[in-house]
This record gives sequence, C-alpha cells and structure tokens, in this order.
Amino acid sequence: MRSEFLDLNGQTFFVRSWGDPSLPTLLMLHGFPEYGGAWADLAPHLSQHFHCVAPDQRGYGQSWAPEGVENYVTSALVSDMVALIEHLGAPVSVMGHDWGAAVAYGLAMFKPKLVDRLIIANGVHPVPFQREMAAGGAQSEASQYINMLRAPESADVMSANDYAGIEKFFRRHLGKDWLDEATLAKYKVEWARPGRLNAMLNWYRASPLQVAAPGKPITDLPALPLDRLRVHCPHLLLWGPDDRALLPQSTEGLEAFAADLTRVTIPDTDHWLIHQDPQAVAQAILDWMPNTGETS
Repeated sequence: MRSEFLDLNGQTFFVRSWGDPSLPTLLMLHGFPEYGGAWADLAPHLSQHFHCVAPDQRGYGQSWAPEGVENYVTSALVSDMVALIEHLGAPVSVMGHDWGAAVAYGLAMFKPKLVDRLIIANGVHPVPFQREMAAGGAQSEASQYINMLRAPESADVMSANDYAGIEKFFRRHLGKDWLDEATLAKYKVEWARPGRLNAMLNWYRASPLQVAAPGKPITDLPALPLDRLRVHCPHLLLWGPDDRALLPQSTEGLEAFAADLTRVTIPDTDHWLIHQDPQAVAQAILDWMPNTGETS
C-alpha cells in the first residue's frame, strides 16, 4: 500500500493505493463510519489487475474536513472525486460502499464520460431508496437511525465513553464479526481527528432524502429528475443478504435506471461484506470485469 496527499480543487486529500499505476484504475469509495483504509481487506485481492485508489473522502480521515452542513451536499462530494479522476486519468471504474455508493452513483449519472464501469457493494440508488424510506414500511423502520445521526448532538453522543456509541453502531446486527480490537483501534485514530466525526455526520444532515415514521408514509415528496438519474455504463451490484440497514426492497426497480445491471449475492455476509468475505467479493468483480480471471 502506498499513500500520498493530493491537492484536489485547492484542498488537501489523503489517498491510498495498491497495485501498479499502469494498470486500469479502480476508484474505491468508502462509506460511514469508515475511511480509505477500509479497503485494505479487499484491495490486495484486486491489485494484480487494477490500480486500486482509495481516498479518505471529504470530512473523513486525513482529508479536508470543512465545517458547515452545506459543504457536504452530493454535488460537492462528487466534485472532489471528479478532480481525483481527472488527476488519475479518465475514464476509470468506480466502486462504492454505503455512502460511497452515493458518490459513485453521482459520478456515473452526472459525469458518465469519467466512469466506464460501476460497482456498488450494499449501497442504494437514490430513487428506489427514497421510495422505500418514504413508504412507512420496513425500510422506513430500518432507517430511523438516520434521524439520530442527523441530530445536532450526535457527534458528542457517538464519541462518548471512548466512541462506544459509534462502535455500537458498527456492530449492530453484525453477523460475521470482522471488527477486532486492532482494527477498531485504527478506526478510533481516524474518528478522533479534530472535527472529523461531526463532518462525517454532515453527510447525513446534508442529504435531501426523507425518512418516514413507521406506518406514516410521506406522500408529498418533491419530484426527482428521473432522466438524469440513469447509469449508462455496465453496473455490478454486490449484495450481502443479511444487511439490516439497507433492505433488498430498496434495490427493487434498479433496472429502470441501469439497463446493463448484474446482481451478485455474497452469501453469509451483511452490510460489511467487503470485510467479511473480501475473496468472494473480489472474485465476483473479476468474473464480471472483462479480461480478468482468478484472484491472486
């Protein structure tokens, strides 16, 4: 693994990479509450075939973390990664997990010339996800934690007692446990950087997506620009079926927005599939990608 600081749009970002830079680029975008180092489980399985590049996204780890919710709207987060892709050389393949999927979808939908293939691991397209979160059903109930994370005091609550709150968030509904003490210690270093935890939570606060109370559907959602929310490149959706935060119905109808969609389930994994079975995740990617074969 190599690491460096890069200037992107006039701000400093910390970027890790694996594999020969002459190989095709795979941009790997982490979610909450992780950081670029979260890809260290998966990237070594792919680095014989790809130059795997994993930034700490805005507000995370050692990258720029401005104050203010307005700095975490999707267009700003996508702009950071547009600058990184232009630095690396476009087009690239993009992989996103959790919140990283939101940025990955944004790149594929709004900057299609920069993305030749899109891989999502337990992440959701905004249209099916908003539909299910607003319906007042199972996904609305599963997403109630978002309201907690958006609360003004959430950073204090999550960091109290040596980050017990955020550790509990990480481990909730966890099936195959991968979060050992050494790994957790690395995460705590990143969470403890000044202002980072509140900046990470600003991703939730800045999102326009609405969460209905269970049994109380939201019926007056603003119309979404559906024609602009299409993925035109080949798209692979990898799914850990035991996820309790993102439910399968939140991906129903995705084919309407991604005509070239392949779905692959990774058995015996949940939301954290990239840690729980990185070998299987890597093999699914290599089987789907052109001109790749067995993992190393």
